[in-house]
Amino acid sequence: MSSKFNRLAMLAGIATMSAAAAPVVTSADQVRQVPGGIVITPASSVPALHPPGVAHTNIEFFIGKGLSFDNTTPSGAGETPASLACIYGLVPHSHSCEPSQLKAVAHSGSKAVAIVDAYDDATAENDLKVFSKQYGLPGITAGNFKIVYAGGKKPAQDPTGGWEAEEDLDIEMVHAFAPKAKIILVEAADNNFSSLQAAEKVAMKELEAAGGGEISNSWGSSEFLGEDGEAAAFKSSKNVVVFASTGDTPAVSFPAVLPDVVAVGGTSVSRSDTGAYLGQTSWDQGGGGISGYIAVPSFQKGTGAVEKIVGKFRGTPDLSLVANPSTGVWIYDTTPYNGQTFNWAVIGGTSVASPLAAALVNSAGSFAASTADELTTIYANLGNKKAFTDVTQGDCTTDSRGSAARGYDLCTGVGAPLGTTGK
Repeated sequence: MSSKFNRLAMLAGIATMSAAAAPVVTSADQVRQVPGGIVITPASSVPALHPPGVAHTNIEFFIGKGLSFDNTTPSGAGETPASLACIYGLVPHSHSCEPSQLKAVAHSGSKAVAIVDAYDDATAENDLKVFSKQYGLPGITAGNFKIVYAGGKKPAQDPTGGWEAEEDLDIEMVHAFAPKAKIILVEAADNNFSSLQAAEKVAMKELEAAGGGEISNSWGSSEFLGEDGEAAAFKSSKNVVVFASTGDTPAVSFPAVLPDVVAVGGTSVSRSDTGAYLGQTSWDQGGGGISGYIAVPSFQKGTGAVEKIVGKFRGTPDLSLVANPSTGVWIYDTTPYNGQTFNWAVIGGTSVASPLAAALVNSAGSFAASTADELTTIYANLGNKKAFTDVTQGDCTTDSRGSAARGYDLCTGVGAPLGTTGK
């Protein structure tokens, strides 16, 4: 996106806000107008700013009517742990899944979920405690939250605060869907692939010691020649399942494209004028498509309708959850971004979807022997209405087949998960 677009969007959107509400943005950030507000893509999530071998986050901030960049309370627009649990079947459907009407949250989860991110989030534990208290989730103790420094020492902070927002989002979404699971935040020294892959291996060992669990990777990059040679760090065993975001641009993303990773794409939540949940559509900015390098894996090759779409190469995503920032989720984050503290913020991007998917599978309690086994189960339940909601409306611009459709598609995969069946 050009700097000219940034300036026009700032003039049209940000300049109309009060001084107290207006966010601090830099020339490296991207800003766009959307119905009902503006979306800010932080520099940490702008793919063009990250050269080959360097990962970016997949987060976007939404500021709409009645919202600011430093909300003191989460109110109005934005999904909550209770509304998300209602939408995705972890609690009984009630009150039309309206956030303002719900308090019941998930009470599931076991063993552990690991989050792999870059840099150090010094406020992570405290922010998670505030988030948990706000929504009636189990408290955070030394027994259910752990930070591991993959390089053996505390990493530096991301000076922009973008990666810290990513980490808060990730741990809070995991705790929302699997509150009885231990969260292990594995911090890589920086966002170079070598550092993140080293952290991935540490996360594997942590989960193996915990008896199994899931790893969520909300970061990524565009595809590259030789990416298949990087697959070893993500190949799981001993009851560990690996997830990754498909990205926030309509293209294929690494590491989500790897054959031993559950690729998690994005949806938009549809609500009536009164706030009642109507369903989900594909998010037009969600990543997905057909790989240029990774051969079609067995779980897609053996399913005729899927193989007909993907052909000889890996198709993504495998499944999808909420990611559109305009229908985003509330998080709590007190690490300053560009010098300004968020407090409560509405956030989107496929960085929301990956930790939610990992936690939901954790709540299912099956703890598959490997990611390949988990993917086999997911595709075996394609069309099972008790396991997945088939998302049939909405567009994505991956290629000429960029529309949601009945069955598998390149916008949302097999669909949006529902409950713990078929996971």
